[in-house]
Amino acid sequence: MDTPPENRELSPYTGWTRAHWETTADRLLLAVRPFASPRYGLIDLPGPRPSWSGARSDGLEGWARTFLLAALRVAGAGGGDPYGHLDRYAEGLTAGTEKPGTGGPHTSRPGTSRLDTGRPGTGRPGTGRPGTGRPDSWPLTTDTPQAIVEAASIALGLRLTRPWLWDRLDDRTREQVADWLRPALAPSPVDNNWWLFGLTVAGFLQDAGIDTDRAAATIDRSLARIEDWYLGDGWYSDGDNRAFDHYNAWALHFYPVLHAHLAGDRALLDRYGLRLRAHLDDYVHLFDANGAPAPYGRSLIYRFAAAAAPWLGTLTGHTPLTPGATRRLASGSLRYFLDRGATSPDGLLTLGWHGPYPPLVQEYSGPGSPYWASKGFLGLLLPAAHPAWTDPEEPLPAERADTVRPFAPAGLLVQTTATDGLVRLHNHGSNHVHSADAEEDDPGYARHAYSTRTGPTTGPAPADNHFALLAEGRATTRGPAVPVGTGPGWAASRHTPLPGVRVLSATLAHGRAEVRAHLVLDAPEGTPVRQTGWATTPDGPRAQLHPVHGYPEGVDAVALPTGETLQGPGSHVLALHGTTDGPTTLFVALASLTAEPAPTPVADLAQVRVEGRTLRVTWHDGTTARLDLDDPGAA
Repeated sequence: MDTPPENRELSPYTGWTRAHWETTADRLLLAVRPFASPRYGLIDLPGPRPSWSGARSDGLEGWARTFLLAALRVAGAGGGDPYGHLDRYAEGLTAGTEKPGTGGPHTSRPGTSRLDTGRPGTGRPGTGRPGTGRPDSWPLTTDTPQAIVEAASIALGLRLTRPWLWDRLDDRTREQVADWLRPALAPSPVDNNWWLFGLTVAGFLQDAGIDTDRAAATIDRSLARIEDWYLGDGWYSDGDNRAFDHYNAWALHFYPVLHAHLAGDRALLDRYGLRLRAHLDDYVHLFDANGAPAPYGRSLIYRFAAAAAPWLGTLTGHTPLTPGATRRLASGSLRYFLDRGATSPDGLLTLGWHGPYPPLVQEYSGPGSPYWASKGFLGLLLPAAHPAWTDPEEPLPAERADTVRPFAPAGLLVQTTATDGLVRLHNHGSNHVHSADAEEDDPGYARHAYSTRTGPTTGPAPADNHFALLAEGRATTRGPAVPVGTGPGWAASRHTPLPGVRVLSATLAHGRAEVRAHLVLDAPEGTPVRQTGWATTPDGPRAQLHPVHGYPEGVDAVALPTGETLQGPGSHVLALHGTTDGPTTLFVALASLTAEPAPTPVADLAQVRVEGRTLRVTWHDGTTARLDLDDPGAA
């Protein structure tokens, strides 16, 4: 399959057009075909290990998530399907949901692989119907909770392709599929974005005239639950634990807004579309000029699924972005990953960021998990003549001007620089834990800062962008960060690294310069502390870390090796060391991350005066900032 020629007149930043998206979708779909079960009911992709739900569940996951991609590809072409994608998935629908004793003989096709058929008495979740010996059968949602997630992709795919697939299935297959989907209408077994999987199944069943009253009740119940997590300005927490990450975009906005759009429900679309628009006003600032989304939170192996929400805003008319900026963001993100080895030599999406990267993989992830990236192809639903495909690409915010912007509900502060297009995200409010009892921090949530071209470090390596007390030679964890406030150019939070010890942390940013302040309260005198900076690789950007207050005078930062990060091997962090000198000690440092080839020392970019617990900063361009750590909101 030839790659379409680039069009630098239409797409001056990426060169890509709609034809590139269609070709990429077809390539991804053709690549998984050799791994299908005999009747295409499961797609069993190779991987280092199965997920915690088992191999049978993983086979369903590979099928469901690639089916969603096929649905977007065919629906976007108005039913055009030159590679026969839907015919194969139609066969899989029949085989996967067939009840024991109703199917015909199983015949294998050359080049296909046979999956684990399930063994009675193993007690493992996700291994199908024990003892049936049926290599295509799907695990039931009542037995394998992960199947509920995949039910949402299947239902959405069926909803998008209804004229070309569902309406042409025989009655028996439609009944089988409906019976398999129905249990997903029950209350969610996981109290986070999982509520929206039932909503998505309900939306399809409602459209198809199946159990419409129960489906309507599921929709209402699901939307009511996520309402508890909406904090305003377009930001949801993914559950009760202040988990702010890409799930805002590829789940908590994606499912309600797309459901409202497909249902033609104007009231719902007005409500959730306005929230999406507000979120996109922030979200667009999280994309690097090179196309990378900021790697923070979990499930980062979904990669260019990060483009789903911007496409959705354009599809529904609820976006602050111009059509050209939307395509520039989405094509930039897709190219970023494909150009850096996101697929294996045989064309399969790998478990990682660029290439494979095991520390990024959650226990719930299997070989088919990366295909949630299919959501990033939502733009194919826009007609070929839509301005999102025909208008020239426009630059992203990170390419236009330096920006320091707080995301108040989440306690985040984004910092971008137009000279290099880098995005830095300072975290003073996102967590994935409820208490400080956890022995380890989650690298995706606990760092004080993330960027599109660095870390985070993992495993036993020193944590990047972390302030720790060194207790018995071991660095303390951050645990839950409680937001204190945000304002123009700053964000602050507090945490409890040890019983009875509190740390109030604040970041002020301007251009590429950062002031990092930590007020340590009630630690024993002489307690060692350590501030680390950005984890950079040899071919990555340049990091700086300079002591200002509280650290020993005349002692520079030292480099600590931190091994491989999602950006590659050989990373290191700069670190400053100090000790507390009483019940209250303030530590202040200047930090910088830049792709400039010969950067000015960060000490020349800002002058910081410490007056008690008040910081007064004069930036290199003469502008000033003030932050009172006793009352940050009064800054």
